[in-house]
Amino acid sequence: MARFFPAIVLICAACIGGMVQAQGMQVAFGATAQDSDLPVEVTAENLDVDQTDGTAIFTGNVVIGQGQMRLSAPRVLVVYLQDRSGISSLSATGGVTLVSGEDAAEAREADYDVQTGMIDMAGDVLLVQGTTVLTSDKMAVDTVAGTARMNGNVKTVLQSEAPQ
Repeated sequence: MARFFPAIVLICAACIGGMVQAQGMQVAFGATAQDSDLPVEVTAENLDVDQTDGTAIFTGNVVIGQGQMRLSAPRVLVVYLQDRSGISSLSATGGVTLVSGEDAAEAREADYDVQTGMIDMAGDVLLVQGTTVLTSDKMAVDTVAGTARMNGNVKTVLQSEAPQ
């Protein structure tokens, strides 16, 4: 046990005051649970619709809103349900920003399954929650539960409380 003690001390010190790296981490995301049944509002500079495959491509300063959630990107592909009664999914590329309540996340791309409320973000993910900043390769956001799971090279700095 004595020969393992220095390693245990180093691990604890890294977790308390320094940079933490992990392969998966669950965090809260958004002020409240998102209702995926709410209407989706889209604004953009351009729109191309393909009636044959039920898709639309929005380009140029695309901003998508649903309830308290906002997603912005240079390009968003919208896939409609087969009966065209609603949206099946959104695929944003070119640098994506997702804001829900006071939480904000950025990534190179994001896929939003409107039916399940799941958003998968990938590529240099950056999550900001107040003074806390986390980075990872990927983040899966469950908008219904108001949670997110970060995977791949997860990094953050854990701050200890100042003595009072």
